Amino acid sequence: MDVILLERVAKLGQMGEVVTVKQGYARNFLLPQGKALRVNEANMARFEAEKAQLEARNLETKKEAQALADKLDGETFIVIRSASDAGSLYGSVTPRDIAGHATEAGFTVDKGQVVIGAGIKELGLHSATVNLHPEVAAEITLNVARSAEEAELQASGKSIQELAAEEEAAAEFEIQELFDDIGSAASDDDDLAEAAGIETAPEEDTAEED
Repeated sequence: MDVILLERVAKLGQMGEVVTVKQGYARNFLLPQGKALRVNEANMARFEAEKAQLEARNLETKKEAQALADKLDGETFIVIRSASDAGSLYGSVTPRDIAGHATEAGFTVDKGQVVIGAGIKELGLHSATVNLHPEVAAEITLNVARSAEEAELQASGKSIQELAAEEEAAAEFEIQELFDDIGSAASDDDDLAEAAGIETAPEEDTAEED
């Protein structure tokens, strides 16, 4: 189907261009959202008559989008999720979740504006793009963690693997300190007994006499 674009559409064309698209794409997206018109004599005449108004409206919305992008670009949002010890999420972080966090922070963002790759299914720092206008986008970061403390550590540059390794090393250190304390206490008891002139009883020989 041939349509004339009423605004710039990513990977398709600029305002005023006539492009050929699949009927389903036109009927389900371009036409109902007012992004294009079917190509015919009446619609071409309509576009020419409204071109100046469309350009003015596009410029205004672009300015508004750019103002929002200037504030939103580079922002980081903390997303708390349950995950396995290996860092795999029980579920995933979706565009709806991201839009919700941005909106809670005071930014007007719709889930349809959020673009992520194959989905966020692991703990860590992830990038997402927010398309605020056909010509304006902002890049944000999602800090996906199991707690605010973990998010803070991830923000400092530590990966979930490094955090797990540190926790394991700390646990091993505590165990070693415990054994050292027990050994030290036993040694102190022997020293005290020796200083008091107390002989420690020798171990009995349990071997049977011939």
